[in-house]
Order: sequence, then structure tokens, then C-alpha cells
Amino acid sequence: MIVCQCKVVNDRQIDDAIADGARSVSAVCRATGAARDCGACIFTVKALVCAHHAKEHDRLEVEGAAS
Repeated sequence: MIVCQCKVVNDRQIDDAIADGARSVSAVCRATGAARDCGACIFTVKALVCAHHAKEHDRLEVEGAAS
């Protein structure tokens, strides 16, 4: 799915930026170019970053559970 129309950034590129170490919305935007022009996509970028953090948090919760 195209996230940023201005720079033609898709959700896979956002995921790749996060996998490469971008941990904040601004870091993802710097890495991909998303939300650098009109900014209409910033909420979608934020949602994708938050979803990644939620998945990561859930994974850590399970790994850290007592057995």
C-alpha cells in the first residue's frame, strides 16, 4: 500500500526502515522521505510505527513470561 503519495513510499519501505533501526516517526520519515512534503501521510506513518512497537512489546511480554 502506498503510504506517501509525494515520495511514493509504501508500507514495506516503512517496515524496512523500522527493521533497519528507525524507532521513531521522525526517524522513519528521515529514512524513507515520507511526510517530508505535504505531511498528509504522517498519521499513517505513525500508525505503522505504533503497530510495530505494539507487536514488539507483545513479543517481549511472551518471551519474558515465567515458565
